[in-house]
Amino acid sequence: ILTVVPDGSEAMAYLRREGQYSEVTRPDLVLLDLNLPKVSGKQVLADVKADPWLRVIPVVILSTSGTEEDIVDSYRLHANAYVVKPVDFNEFSESIKFIGDFFLSTARIPPSPVDLTLLS
Repeated sequence: ILTVVPDGSEAMAYLRREGQYSEVTRPDLVLLDLNLPKVSGKQVLADVKADPWLRVIPVVILSTSGTEEDIVDSYRLHANAYVVKPVDFNEFSESIKFIGDFFLSTARIPPSPVDLTLLS
C-alpha cells in the first residue's frame, strides 16, 4: 500500500499515528522528498531517526536535488539511501520499483512493532 501525505507536518503525524492517522500501521519503508512544505524533508528525516520507534524504518530520499550538500546532509541524518528522481516517467517508475523490490523483498527490516530492548 502506498500512502502519500501533502507535507512534512502530515508525514510526521502519519508516522507518529496522531490525529486522523491514529489507526494506520507503521510503514515498512519511507520515500521522502527533501522539498516538502511546512516541515522540510531534512527535518522529517532528523525527527524520524531521533525517534526510537521510527528510526528502524528505512528512509530513502527521493529528490530532484543531486547536490553534494543535500546528499551528504541526508546521509549524516542517517538516510538509508539517496536517489535522484529521474525526469523521465518510465525511468522514475523503474526507480520506484527497484527501491521497493530491494527494501521490501531483498533487504531485511525489523518486524513491527520493534522491541526497543533489542535496540539498546
